[in-house]
Amino acid sequence: MTLPPNPHVAALAPYALSDLSIPCGKRLISLAQNESAASPSPAALAAARAALTDAQLYPDPDWRALRAAIAEVHDLDPEHILCGSGSMELIGALASAYLGPGTRAATTAYGYLFFRTATRLAGAEIDLAPETDLTVDVEALLGVIRPETRIVFVANPGNPTGTRIARADLIRLRDRLPGNVLLVIDEAYGEFAETSGEAMFDLAARGDTVILRTFSKVYGLAGMRVGWGVFAPDVAGQLRKVFNPNNISATSQAAATAAMRDQTHMRNIRAETVALRDRFAGEMRGLGLSVAESHTNFVLLRFPSAEAARAAADALRAEGIVMRPMGGYGLADCLRTTIGGVEDMQLAHDVLTDWLATWINRETTT
Repeated sequence: MTLPPNPHVAALAPYALSDLSIPCGKRLISLAQNESAASPSPAALAAARAALTDAQLYPDPDWRALRAAIAEVHDLDPEHILCGSGSMELIGALASAYLGPGTRAATTAYGYLFFRTATRLAGAEIDLAPETDLTVDVEALLGVIRPETRIVFVANPGNPTGTRIARADLIRLRDRLPGNVLLVIDEAYGEFAETSGEAMFDLAARGDTVILRTFSKVYGLAGMRVGWGVFAPDVAGQLRKVFNPNNISATSQAAATAAMRDQTHMRNIRAETVALRDRFAGEMRGLGLSVAESHTNFVLLRFPSAEAARAAADALRAEGIVMRPMGGYGLADCLRTTIGGVEDMQLAHDVLTDWLATWINRETTT
């Protein structure tokens, strides 16, 4: 007899990652996982190589060098910083510490899917608020809060939409939430929005808000699995209890520390990515597709129908290009595309241009 899992685990579908299968003989161009098109800082790579000489030792469980670098760059108190194996570990730890059977979380209809997974793994339920124009709607989010709500998750900028709301809106949300509800603001793409001058880190001092970041996007360290966040001391103390005490490898800590200190590299990659993003978005709008304004390293493309989005995805995959279908978010007429290198984005543009001409011709003759 097979040992049955807990019912709430049995009810979960496996977390879905991108299908990167392509025709034999084609070069894979993955525009599906929001990875950086650029390599990490050379200083980060050198630091990781150097750290391998001490691979016989456990990593620093307090991430002291990494926290010091983050604190210096962002003018924070290192004692308020926690680091995790990607921001996903931090999200999961928050759910483990504050959610459980009989409690609820809330997020938006198009909020990052892992918010739902982490909530259900904790045995809790989650409520979804509608968005307005693919953007977080504060009033709608407040409208789904219940007495059992313990956490509100907000991705800002959003994934998969790429949109963001202003600091004033987030403060309004926080001010109107009950005091026993923790607001978690996931800023995985926060570096792309930093030019707005609306940093949110200070909200953590209230004791009821958490701000998360990651090294997986603009820093190009997705394979190293390093995330971080700013927490009030009481919240940090609870999360420490559910962390793996050696959660980030020594090589990953070394690479992330050096990457954080190389802000020139980060800013250069950000500028290049934003320029390519805005150009590609403009080209797609010129083809007649709807493209949400993005503050990230990806854009959300809306096609005339779900059938058109599937056909476009198939045409791209036939050439080795993989974009992310958004049916799992209730956006079956959309594809999310990471901003890749110049040549890859040009090929994506050319394939979509040719496909769209064929699609329009088909539609007008049927």
